[in-house]
Amino acid sequence: MKQPFKVALVEDHILLRKGLASLVDGFQDYRVLFEASNGKELITHLDPGNLPDLVLMDVNMPEMDGYSSTGWLKRLYPDVLTLALSMYDSENAIIRMFKAGARGYVVKYCDPADLRQAMDSLMQKGFYYSELVTGRLIHTINRYDDEMEESLNPISVLNDREIEFLRYACTELTYKEIASKMYLSPRTIDGYRDALFDKLQLKTRVGLVTFAIKNGIVTV
Repeated sequence: MKQPFKVALVEDHILLRKGLASLVDGFQDYRVLFEASNGKELITHLDPGNLPDLVLMDVNMPEMDGYSSTGWLKRLYPDVLTLALSMYDSENAIIRMFKAGARGYVVKYCDPADLRQAMDSLMQKGFYYSELVTGRLIHTINRYDDEMEESLNPISVLNDREIEFLRYACTELTYKEIASKMYLSPRTIDGYRDALFDKLQLKTRVGLVTFAIKNGIVTV
């Protein structure tokens, strides 16, 4: 008999987590292996000899959030698939979770059938791209294209230090932490950020990340 897929639930709201556990256990071919309230608790529950096949990962949690937890899983246990769960459908959250290593993204108010479809897609194909995700990413890329259409070689306008700053801007670091990494003052880092916004005709950090990904400065 085929063994059910093992699922770990990482969600800080207890009632929601318990309801989700009951829902997943009701899906044929799936069973809940364990529950955790944040990334740190997830790490303590993981048994290298009995790993989950799939982790349903909340994005916003105390102690260790979904971005950090997903990145940690990708580094140490790349075969464990992560499906992001969030109340938010912002471009920033979606891009950050996929960059951290998530293979899919669903909102918590989705229909149970949509959650089941996302889980099945991850286990069968290794990824799940919903209309929500593709719509947000396409919108971001199209907006980037509109902003950059007059630039034939956008990277050529950047100097080495600006490119270094741009790579750091694509990480989890705050601008203050980037300043420390680059041995510069926060005011100087603000100057790099504003210069990039001006040179690239962008307005947000999400725009910088999209630019860096599209031009091969960082890889997802």
